[in-house]
Amino acid sequence: MSTRLSGKIAIVTGAASGIGAATARLFAREGATVIGLDRQPATSTDAGVTHHLADITDAAAVDAVVQSVRERHGRIDALVNNAGADVFSEPLSLSDEDWDRCFALNLKGAWHLCRAVLPAMLAQGAGSIVNIASVHGHKIIAGCFPYPVAKHGLIGLTRSLGIEYAARGIRVNSISPGLILVPRIEAWFEREPGTREKQTALLPPQRIGTPEEVAYTALFLASDEARFINATDIAIDGGRSQVYHD
Repeated sequence: MSTRLSGKIAIVTGAASGIGAATARLFAREGATVIGLDRQPATSTDAGVTHHLADITDAAAVDAVVQSVRERHGRIDALVNNAGADVFSEPLSLSDEDWDRCFALNLKGAWHLCRAVLPAMLAQGAGSIVNIASVHGHKIIAGCFPYPVAKHGLIGLTRSLGIEYAARGIRVNSISPGLILVPRIEAWFEREPGTREKQTALLPPQRIGTPEEVAYTALFLASDEARFINATDIAIDGGRSQVYHD
């Protein structure tokens, strides 16, 4: 068994399924003690992962969980901000409620977690934060407003915090997944026959990415192997964002 995160304490949000679940499992296999947060109950039990029901949009709930982790373990070494949700609308039809929901889930929630863990990381002089952004934070696709606005903001938050605290031992990076086989994508394919094939054809490798492939990049960024990587975004999209297409 590899121990790339041996002895580290990690928090992963959106850990009940998809990329979050894959990340939590992988971190635990690599030696970390993992605390998974999600609004939904976890559907599986993994050794080394403790799941908590928590809504990242509730700052008080986030603070309470993070404080309990710090009290129990004495430190927090890594945070993976994975929780989020698609919010797509025609701009002039978008309600204020959906605008607020988009930013609460995809940007403000990540800030709640960053703000909660930073005191522990600063006290110990080390820590890695990995924000799961999106290719939507780089390329605009019509019909997806305002999700890309929030993901651009998350990449900005990543870079700003990474530079702000670099000299104090904190690294903040982001990952921008493209099309990944998470439950909501599987549900989309089931609703719209033929979509899987059309989307696969757009990808240079002619296949769709897996949650585990995103998790391995998060593992690298959270580990000491990436100790000189900071304020950087890594795209995991099979090269699709480099290809011109309609």
